[in-house]
Amino acid sequence: MGIPQYNDIITISNTEISAEIIRAEKELFNLRFKKATRQPFKPHEIRHTKRRLAHLKTLLSSRLDIIEQNQSNVVSKLIRNQNYITEKF
Repeated sequence: MGIPQYNDIITISNTEISAEIIRAEKELFNLRFKKATRQPFKPHEIRHTKRRLAHLKTLLSSRLDIIEQNQSNVVSKLIRNQNYITEKF
């Protein structure tokens, strides 16, 4: 399987990223539960799942920051245009 790469998830949409985050959190919970109850599991899967979860959350937060910046730019442009229009009258 190998360690999940950040470049592999860049093409995923925001909705799919949210679903993957939920799936990774459930998987991490199950792995920790197996560890606590001494059931057989592969210890490296915990590290891989945590890393994948971090990649997904980082990508989602960076995309949301970009969306927020674009929206604030649009609002500031509208305010400037409105001020420009009202100054003429």
